[in-house]
Amino acid sequence: MDALTLLQTRQSDPRLIAPGPTAEQLEIIKRAAIKVPDHGCIAPWRFIVVEGDARNKLGDIYHQAAVAENQDDRTIERAKELPLRSPMMIIAIADVTENPKVPRIEQVQSAGCAVLAMQQAAFAQGLGGIWRTGYFAQSPAVKAALGCKEQDEIVGYLYLGTPEIDIKKPIRHKPETFFENL
Repeated sequence: MDALTLLQTRQSDPRLIAPGPTAEQLEIIKRAAIKVPDHGCIAPWRFIVVEGDARNKLGDIYHQAAVAENQDDRTIERAKELPLRSPMMIIAIADVTENPKVPRIEQVQSAGCAVLAMQQAAFAQGLGGIWRTGYFAQSPAVKAALGCKEQDEIVGYLYLGTPEIDIKKPIRHKPETFFENL
C-alpha cells in the first residue's frame, strides 16, 4: 500500500479477531513507532506488548484497579474482558522526563504519534487496529501496576488483529471545514 493511500484510507476497526500480527509484522510496527517526531531525541515513550495469557493478567490489573478505585458495577464487570477484544494489544506510555528544551506536552504528543504510526503500519500490512483510552488509561492503580512514574501518561491501548468485518467507513469530515487561510 502506498503512503498516500494509507493516509487517506486508514480506519479504526473495533471488532478484531485472530490472527494478530506475526513476528515479522510486529517488528515493522515497532520500527514505525520509534520513527515518530522526537524533539531532542529523548525517546519519550515505552511500549508493552500484551498477547496470549498476558491479556488475562492485564484484565486482572484492570479489575483490581476498578474495585480499589470504587468504579461503577459495569466498569468492574467489563474489566477482565476488555483486553480480550483482540489477539494483541500494545500499551503506549509517554515516559515523561524533565527536560528544559522539550516540554511535557511534546513528549506526550510524541508518544501519541507513535500510536498512530503503529496503527498505520498495521493497516498497511492488512491488519486492523483501534486506539482506545478511557478510564483504564487514567487509573492511578493501572499506571502503578504498569510501572509508570507519576508524570507518565498511558496515551493509548492499541488493539491489533484481523478485522472481523470488512466495512469501509465513509469519510466523515471535509477538509474545508477545518482549514482556513490566514
